[in-house]
Amino acid sequence: MALWGTFLRRRNRFVVEVELDGRVVRAHLPNPGRLQEVLDPGRRILLRPAPPGRRTAWTAVGADLGPFLVSLDATLPNRAFPSFLERGTVPELRGWRILAREPRLGEGRADFLLARGRRRVWVEVKSVTLVENGLALFPDAPTVRGRRHLEELAGLVQRGEEALVLFVVQRPDATRFGPHAGIDPKFAEAFREALAAGVAARAVVCRFDGEGLSPLALLGPDELVLPEVAPRTGCTPAGRPRPGADSPSRAPHTRRRGHSTGSVPSAVAPPSRPGG
Repeated sequence: MALWGTFLRRRNRFVVEVELDGRVVRAHLPNPGRLQEVLDPGRRILLRPAPPGRRTAWTAVGADLGPFLVSLDATLPNRAFPSFLERGTVPELRGWRILAREPRLGEGRADFLLARGRRRVWVEVKSVTLVENGLALFPDAPTVRGRRHLEELAGLVQRGEEALVLFVVQRPDATRFGPHAGIDPKFAEAFREALAAGVAARAVVCRFDGEGLSPLALLGPDELVLPEVAPRTGCTPAGRPRPGADSPSRAPHTRRRGHSTGSVPSAVAPPSRPGG
């Protein structure tokens, strides 16, 4: 049974202290991100009992932001992806099946490998909890692993395979999405390079009810916001021209690229808005 407590402090990346029924308890936080905009002292935190035998008796699964809840579990998007696939949340992936979970990819692993007939598509799922003025941003902490994933996906596409990065926004208030260059400029640059190579990018905006994620909207190329960069000459490592900075502005210090987010297998007309 889930219980509400009050956030006090973060002990380390994976442990928080919460006041619960007048006593201080420690809870596992299944999210290595900074979560600074979410974990404010005094915030109501949703706790669930941990499995027997674990050092922390509770798991912090959600935070009350007032109008809505935000999921604190960075593993939830991966667990939700099979249901997204089954219900057609990403129209371009309808008819595809999961061939492998966590398939080997370079020095690490991807999240999913999908198949349809003889075709395959590699899918990397990213959990997003940071939203600023409707803009969902990833990451909220520097991520070498995330950058490496993008580079490896770009390499696959250059060799003739297909790949998709799916950002799962674990709160309902996003209308746009993009990389957070202020937190990790190297990830943002790797993201640009991956798009230029042909890796596709989509975002699913979800409602969190304390247990699971319900998709509300699918964001695609028209909602993608990329940070502004000074015009540069030269080519990407793949030999493709670098993205220019001449597209219309979508937000302060950002620019939009409306038609360079790669194609997803069996691409259909503009992304639909899946129901809850």
